[in-house]
Formats: sequence, C-alpha cells, structure tokens
Amino acid sequence: MRHKNLGRKLGIRADHRKAQRMNMLTALILHGRVVTTLAKAKEYRRHADKIVTLAKVRTLHRMRQAAARLNNDRTIVKRLFDVVGPMFSERPGGYTRVLRLAKPRVGDAAPRAILEWVGESERRAKEAEEQKALAAEKSSKSKKAKKKGAEAADAAASAAADEGKAEKPAPKKGGGAKS
Repeated sequence: MRHKNLGRKLGIRADHRKAQRMNMLTALILHGRVVTTLAKAKEYRRHADKIVTLAKVRTLHRMRQAAARLNNDRTIVKRLFDVVGPMFSERPGGYTRVLRLAKPRVGDAAPRAILEWVGESERRAKEAEEQKALAAEKSSKSKKAKKKGAEAADAAASAAADEGKAEKPAPKKGGGAKS
C-alpha cells in the first residue's frame, strides 16, 4: 500500500524528478504556460500552486525558500515575486489550470495537456487582439501614406505636363548614340 507516499513517480529517478520539477516551474514562471503530458501537468500543478503561495508575501525567508525550490535562479525568483505573486495576491488558491489537448503526443500517444496560470488564456487573447488592432492601424496608415504619395506623384506629373506644354524644348540634332 502507498500510505503517506504523496506524488507521482512518473517513471523516473528522484533526482531526475527534482530537476524536471525545477525546469517545469521555471518555464511556467517565464512563459506563463507549458505544454507537457497530462500526468506531469497534474503533478507539477501542486508545486506551482505552493510556490505562488510563497510569492504572495515578499519576505526574505520566503524568497530563500522559493530560490531553494527553483535552483537558486535569481532572475526567476525575481520574476516570481515581482510579477506572478502580485498577480494572484487577492486569489485564495487554485492559481494554475490543466487543459487537456485533443491530440496525443506523436511518439508514444501519451495524453498531452497545457499547464498554465489562471487567466493566462484571456491575457494572451487580449494581447492578440491588441496586436491585430496595431497591425490594422499600421496598415491603414501605410495605405494612407501610399495614397498621399501617389496623389503627390500624380500632381507632380500633371504639373510637369503643364510645364511641358508651355515650354517645348528644342529637338536635339544628330539623334545618334551618345559618346
């Protein structure tokens, strides 16, 4: 019986599991979401929630505890306490979500899932809409600039044509090749 044996073994040694947990949490903190297998997502969700709970209150002791769990990477710990912790300061728990993907992994047909922060999908959708709006605004500005440029070119051409009618240059004599 597995009494008091919490967590999944994931078919790997303990040191490999620890390294994988650190890497998974680091990627989640940096990118906001991680695509992995369903079993790994369910296992590392627990650890991600615990580390966010640490990051909600900024004390030296909690920062050192988080650093110990994140392989003493200062940039990750800084991002955890500056960005992720305040993002969930009002939320009492449940900081991550696991979304199952429809297609299994290609090599071994393992079920895949996305481990992400709650609200990450909405943030990415909002960011995509802003990018589309900026692109549309930029393209409309470039179209207007092209249109103005074309109008200016047409005006210059018509002005040159009008000038050409007023003063006709004398025809060149010799009409041959240039030397």
